[in-house]
Amino acid sequence: MIGYALVGSKNLDQAKAFYDELLKPLGAAPLFEHPSGGRVYGKTAPAFGVVGPHNGAAATVGNGTMISFLADTQEQVHQVFAKAIELGGGDEGGPGWRGDPGGFYGAYFRDLDGNKLCVYRIGPED
Repeated sequence: MIGYALVGSKNLDQAKAFYDELLKPLGAAPLFEHPSGGRVYGKTAPAFGVVGPHNGAAATVGNGTMISFLADTQEQVHQVFAKAIELGGGDEGGPGWRGDPGGFYGAYFRDLDGNKLCVYRIGPED
């Protein structure tokens, strides 16, 4: 199983401000400051972090890479998506059912560095 996931950033101060606010509706908080100048967040495992690349090269977006955040409610899906857009993130598909209603309810967006993210809930309407 996944223990943690990381994305890189070209501007860690800006990225930390984005994720500090973005992850609040999910109950995630900073766990610790990363040695690269980034930050790791969580509530339970797995954890998520935004960091500077270890090799010192520029942070780039992975083609086909996406990280998803599990929400407890559809309202949290809406809150996180709205916060992402408010903070300058890119819309990759707003909240809604993907497939049959009662299954996967999610929203897709990009962070300030272009990393693709998803917030979702599985199960019938709240």
